[in-house]
Amino acid sequence: MKHLLTTTLLGLFSILISCKSETKTVSEKIKTTDPQTVKPVTTEGIPFIWEGANVYFLLADRFKNGDPTNDEVLERTKETGVLRGFEGGDIKGIIQKIEDGYFTELGINALWVNPLVEQIHDSVDEGTGNTYAFHGYWAKDWTAIDPNFGTYEDLKKLVEVAHEKGIRILMDVVINHTGPVTDKDPVWSDNWVRTNPQCTYKNYETAVKCTLVKNLPDIKTESDEEVKLPDALIAKWKDEGRLETEMDELEIFFAKTGLRRSPKNYIIKWLTDYVRELGIDGYRVDTVKHVEEGVWAVLAEQAKLAFTEWKKNNPDKVLDTNDFYVLGELYGYSIDGKRFYDFGDRKVDYYASGFDNLINFQFKYDAKRLNNEQLFSKYNTVLQTSLIGKSITNYVTSHDDGDPFDKERSKTYESATKLLLTPGISQVYYGDETGRSLVIEGAQGDATLRSNMNWEDLDKDETKELLTHWQKLGKFRKDHPAIGAGKHKMISETPYVFSRTYRKDGINDGVVIGLNLGKGTKTLKVNSVFNDGDVLIDTYSGSDATVEDGSVTIKSDYEIVLLEAKK
Repeated sequence: MKHLLTTTLLGLFSILISCKSETKTVSEKIKTTDPQTVKPVTTEGIPFIWEGANVYFLLADRFKNGDPTNDEVLERTKETGVLRGFEGGDIKGIIQKIEDGYFTELGINALWVNPLVEQIHDSVDEGTGNTYAFHGYWAKDWTAIDPNFGTYEDLKKLVEVAHEKGIRILMDVVINHTGPVTDKDPVWSDNWVRTNPQCTYKNYETAVKCTLVKNLPDIKTESDEEVKLPDALIAKWKDEGRLETEMDELEIFFAKTGLRRSPKNYIIKWLTDYVRELGIDGYRVDTVKHVEEGVWAVLAEQAKLAFTEWKKNNPDKVLDTNDFYVLGELYGYSIDGKRFYDFGDRKVDYYASGFDNLINFQFKYDAKRLNNEQLFSKYNTVLQTSLIGKSITNYVTSHDDGDPFDKERSKTYESATKLLLTPGISQVYYGDETGRSLVIEGAQGDATLRSNMNWEDLDKDETKELLTHWQKLGKFRKDHPAIGAGKHKMISETPYVFSRTYRKDGINDGVVIGLNLGKGTKTLKVNSVFNDGDVLIDTYSGSDATVEDGSVTIKSDYEIVLLEAKK
């Protein structure tokens, strides 16, 4: 990457090739950070546990415009279909919202941003008008940040500012494909990509060795053939004055890892650079089922080694002893499938190939047909048996799900309650908390899901009230890993009261929650978690009470009670 000094790289390379001791494996060279030497830099005393995280997913271009000077770059000025061009949002806008406490107040402790690497320069017409790569999934150069999103220094600051607030960063990564071919974005050589056939999804082969859609070149991830860099990429780097630096870095990476110079391994190098240099905390991996599972295992291994290297080089910035986290978008994966995805002719356990977590596409259906106890107990059972040590990510809306849980935004409170209190990781999609419309006049296809964040609606009382609901539940979830990662147990069916407890690695966290209780005075049994004499606080209403005879009595105007020990 261009920000590293060429002289330093050459020096490191000369050391690598001259030292006989460097024949050791990468894992032998880089040891895991000793937990006893880690000095947490968060201001909170609450341990962060990935399996209980509250993740916020946003599209940088649609969230907040923090730097109008980068709105029109690379001559991306063609007229586009509705919401199919760059709207102006950028990394600086995200930083501003981190700094003003928006995510903290929402209880967010992990931030997933769409891919920020440089995108194709031209647009394509998919029958919906010209479309630019505002979404970030049409890569042109994995080693650079797209100027519409900002700069490498902006990304570096984003990570640093997020970490200061105790927020982890999930980087969205793509290995499966480049961006579409245009006059400004030539196709790469045929030892790098295939342009046909299109996927038919009849079996494993027709879901992996194929292009997702027309004119979306598919990286030959199955190939172990050593290849030269695409001519277009070499020309680009040369024109930008960083060819020598990039080539030197590649020499170091392949000498250090012993990996072959195959297409997939080049991209793995480019993606892990961001972890090694910036301390990115995890990946959200795109199009998992369209790439051989062994590729993901290598990516995960190299990312974990890169994260350990960053920790070793930045001991004063280390947040905790958590390992690098890998979350995958295995389209169609369901918690009902437990650990496996079925291609028809083959079942694959992606959890065994480097993934810590998979997005659960089943949640919206379960949330519609199951009551709270059925939903919570179902997810608890799977996570505490088949998926011990792993997890899932639940969502109610996303950037490419045209049939979300609540497209009309008529169940926004229920969305928050079910999403944020269900076992597993919760993924809040930008605007869930503010009722951002998912039905935009004139927008076709997934563009309607990707409108600009409705900041202007925060002036409305009804939006403020909705946001407050999401904030209360979100902060309670963030403060208690037991909610997402702990064990669920129903205490009583009527009134509906349940507990969540997490006891592992010296952490002892427990809460009691009541739903649909009615307004006014309510009494909840809590003796499975708390003792007589304990003072508890209902964080939803702010009321406190002392446990007597195994119960507490709360008087509030709300039907929800969120009980924790008063600090």
